[in-house]
This record gives sequence, C-alpha cells and structure tokens, in this order.
Amino acid sequence: MSKTWVKQFMEYLQIEKRASAHTILNYQKDIDDFCQFTEQHLSKSIAAVSYVDIRLYLTELHNKSYARKTVARKISSLRSFWTFLVREDYLPKNPFQMVTTPKLEKKLPSFFYEDEMRTIFESIDIDSILGQRNLALVEVLYGTGIRVSECVGLSINDYDKELGTLFIQGKGRKERYVPVGSYAMDALNVYLSESRPKLLEKAKDSTKAIFLSYRGWKLEARSIRKILNKVVKDAAVSSRMSPHALRHTFATHLLNEGADLRTVQELLGHSDLASTQVYTHVTKDRLRDVYRSSHPRA
Repeated sequence: MSKTWVKQFMEYLQIEKRASAHTILNYQKDIDDFCQFTEQHLSKSIAAVSYVDIRLYLTELHNKSYARKTVARKISSLRSFWTFLVREDYLPKNPFQMVTTPKLEKKLPSFFYEDEMRTIFESIDIDSILGQRNLALVEVLYGTGIRVSECVGLSINDYDKELGTLFIQGKGRKERYVPVGSYAMDALNVYLSESRPKLLEKAKDSTKAIFLSYRGWKLEARSIRKILNKVVKDAAVSSRMSPHALRHTFATHLLNEGADLRTVQELLGHSDLASTQVYTHVTKDRLRDVYRSSHPRA
C-alpha cells in the first residue's frame, strides 16, 4: 500500500506541482528513508505512524549528526506527503503537523566585491577557445544571476541577440526572461561566433546547449563549478567561486546600487519575496558611502 501511495504522490508532484526531476528525487529519497526506518525500527507501516514515532525518527537523525537544514528538508518532504495522503482520504490526520521545523542559522550570502570581480574578469585569457568560453560563462552568470541548473539548460534558441535577453526555465518549470548586460553580450557573442563552433567540431553528436565542454558536449553543473574555481585560483582571489556566489553577487550589487527588491525578485526567479530579502545585507563600501553622504560630521 505504501509503495502505491508514494508512487501516486510522485505523480502528483510531477503533474500537478510541476516539480523538477531534482526536487522529485529529493522527495523520493526522504520518504524512502523514513519508510525504511519505520519498517526496520518500529515494525509498522506508514499508515500507523504517530507523533511519538516521528520523534524517534528525529532522534535517530540527530544521533547521525544530520545538519539542521537537512532535517528541516526531510520534515518538509514528509509533511507534504502526509498532507497529500489526508487530502486523498487515505489517512485521517497528518502527525507531521505537530512537528516543529528546526530553526536554521541565518548566514549572510557569500559574494564578491566589485574590485574582486574586475580582477577575475581581467585574469581570464581570452586568446584561447576555452578562455573565451570561460569569460562568457562568468559574465552571463554574474550579469543575469541565473542558477547553475538554469545555465546548464540554456539553448542557443534561448538567446535573443537583438533584444539582449535570455529565456530561462527555472525551478518548478517557471519561465522568465532576463536581460543580458552589455559586457555579457559582448563576451557571449564572441564565444558563440568564434569558440563554440570549434568546440562543436570535436563532438560526434550536435547539441544546442550554449556552453560546451572542451569535447564539444553540453557543459554540466559539476564542470561549471570546476571552471569557476580555476578562474578564481588563476585570479588569486581568496574566496572560493561558485555559481551561487555569482548569483549572490548579482543580487547584492543590484540592491546596493538602489534596485528595488521586487525587481530583483523577478530577475532571480524567486516565487517568494522572503527568499530575496536575504540579499538586503549592506556591504562595508555601501555603509561608508551612505555615512559620508548623510552624516553632517562625516
């Protein structure tokens, strides 16, 4: 019975919620882990699970030193699953409604200062095929704030050279258009006209992906992270580079220069404004500038 319920829930996520494959896999894993725990340690089906059983499960996660963020995700997944079961009249109540999600630490997002970004761009060797690709990659990630998964999914058909926009298919299959800055457009146009055709010659099969590996294949998320870390290492910048750090930098720089929160929310593809508010932290440069321009004794 439980396997049938899980299968129906996965179909619900895919069809009704339009969740991504990655999200569905996470739900599947969280539910499977809990089902395995109830069978091995409690010898009961999920239909008989109580609040006390859930507390035992959370204790097990604590003993295994799971991070708070991971525990919170598991609770959220299981709560959604039970909500679905109650909605479909398979179960009378949802015991996860009584479970409190652990409080998460609020960390300021990591980002790069403008002079650090300038150093990174200047350090990239644009005389090579891969150098042109790397510059275009960094410029696009910093210039648009898109996620690495969205970057991986970019097709040459998604780039409108005339309008200077990229068509993005984001989380939950949400779609949006984002403007591409002039620097990113210049780098992207050079890469697409000069480097990408040469990389594509090395591949046996043609692909419409914008960013390609040295073998001419679609560049995957893991490879993008390796490229960015090498770019930072070559630039001798102390911080570690990641696609999400560039996304943080994009949002931070926009807000520090006066962009309104709603606009940044739209550009980032956030469905909830609270997700964007994490970027309202103020950099030391911005604090100094505001102080100097506003305080009478500055």
